Amino acid sequence: MSGNTFGQLFAVTNFGESHGPAVGCVIDGCPPGLALSEDDIQPDLDKRRPGTSVYVTQRQEADQVEILSGVYQGHTTGTPIALLIRNTDQRSKDYAEIAQRFRPGHADFTYHHKYGVRDPRGGGRSSARLTAPMVAAGAVAKKWLAQRHGVQVRGCMTQVGEMPVGFEDWSHVANNPFFAPIADVSALEAYLAGLRKQGDSCGAALRVVAHGLPVGWGQPLFDKLDARIAYAMMGVNAVKGVEIGAGFACVPQRGSVHGDAMSPDGFASNHAGGVLGGISSGQDIEVRVAVKPTSSILVPRPSLDTAGQAVEVTTKGRHDPCVGLRATPILEAMLALVLADAALAHRAQCGDVEVPAPF
Repeated sequence: MSGNTFGQLFAVTNFGESHGPAVGCVIDGCPPGLALSEDDIQPDLDKRRPGTSVYVTQRQEADQVEILSGVYQGHTTGTPIALLIRNTDQRSKDYAEIAQRFRPGHADFTYHHKYGVRDPRGGGRSSARLTAPMVAAGAVAKKWLAQRHGVQVRGCMTQVGEMPVGFEDWSHVANNPFFAPIADVSALEAYLAGLRKQGDSCGAALRVVAHGLPVGWGQPLFDKLDARIAYAMMGVNAVKGVEIGAGFACVPQRGSVHGDAMSPDGFASNHAGGVLGGISSGQDIEVRVAVKPTSSILVPRPSLDTAGQAVEVTTKGRHDPCVGLRATPILEAMLALVLADAALAHRAQCGDVEVPAPF
């Protein structure tokens, strides 16, 4: 009941702290025979790592992944895969002033009261630094899903603070530091530059899509595919909202519109987000996620210290003005982990079921 392991058949146990010697994970349940090396994992870590642009934290971490076990002669063996990412650029002195103070919006207060002790350096275990091992594990899941099932997972930014981000083409996502699917990001650059000067932060909205799923992944009731997806997304630091398909936009829709009509040519729409009754419909899985503003900011705010006295808190150090800017590869990883787990569960129970495809 520690909350550090994600998944059932494709299970990932996460370990480490923001300012400890390393962070990492152990993947248990990855099928054998998958060609795997650090080069398969590193590109996704490079997308998430800090210091990649002037708009994110300037902590300089190479985030070089090391495979410690579970791979022999370049292929997975079916045994646990241990992945290690060493921390090399900690500045623990930046947190000396808040060791006895609680940052508003952060996990300081709850960790202190739950455990009676907390690591204030970068938030310790509550730091978004712990998303790096999940991105590494997600890269393994992505490769297996692509090779075994032809599933592709990708994501993009849809809003930064008050600024909606339109959709032009997926090809633009890799060409800017915001993972924005647009060619011109100058307005976003100006917005983030102004926010940094103010010492403040903002939230973000993102979209994650999985393409190529077959019909049938997911379980009824409490292990519905969309329920597992929402659970995974809410496990990511700073995520405060998740929508599947139409999400809250379904409220004003009529049933005659929301229900995705079917014909021999396929579905006419995808308001369900690729999931019906908790089971994949064969359409794209559509997920949207809301990320809250960064809690560590330079703006002074009233708070309490560990003795319960009123104090004013200003958080110094290197922090993202918008943690959502680096969230895309994290959310892609979590969706891939859910789908890998669902694929293995479906194979275990219904792998020999044969049903003619309707279209």
